[in-house]
Amino acid sequence: MSYFRELPDLNYQSPLKTKHSSNAYVRVKNLFRRVKLRDDLHNSFTQFNKYYIPDGSRPDIVAEELYGSADLDWVVCITAGIININNDWPLSSRDIYRFAESKYGLDLNNMHHYETTLVKNSDGKTILPAGMVVDSTFTMVNPDSPTYANITPVPVVGISNYEYEVKINEEKRSIYVLRREYLQQYLNDMRSIMYYDKSSQFVNRRLIETENTRNTSP
Repeated sequence: MSYFRELPDLNYQSPLKTKHSSNAYVRVKNLFRRVKLRDDLHNSFTQFNKYYIPDGSRPDIVAEELYGSADLDWVVCITAGIININNDWPLSSRDIYRFAESKYGLDLNNMHHYETTLVKNSDGKTILPAGMVVDSTFTMVNPDSPTYANITPVPVVGISNYEYEVKINEEKRSIYVLRREYLQQYLNDMRSIMYYDKSSQFVNRRLIETENTRNTSP
């Protein structure tokens, strides 16, 4: 089952100049009909598994692995909150290098920013987490000083433009996917949402008829 095959149809008044009459219609998919995960499902972590997208994988490959059908790639995307596949899905290692090289050119390995390293006190308690964006000259109060008066430099690490893009890309690899035992319930809900309610445009549950407001009489 593909996503577009599940979309309901529109009988849309033809805008073509070769149409035989103003009542000629063309049947098209209703791309304005959208599906989202039910709120009670979305808020229930028991119905999801955390999934790490392998390097070079695609939604259809993940769908085949999880649900036994590559056609359910849209389920992977919707339940993971992926709207724009080009922006939200992680690139392969080769593609992220090409992307960064194209974006930064000769500045690929220049410094993008600095981040803190992990700092603990003498008791082993974390007082400064790693990964905070700071200046290269960042300092902090020495946690083991009795008066907390001593200022000490904190080791920071430089992040290059390329490393920054890799880090952003890697963060996209961790997603939540619908557990297989809830798949059929989700598909049933999706089909129900796709049905049309009765209205002046209603033809059947899978078809409505609408006019092209741009058409004008000759």
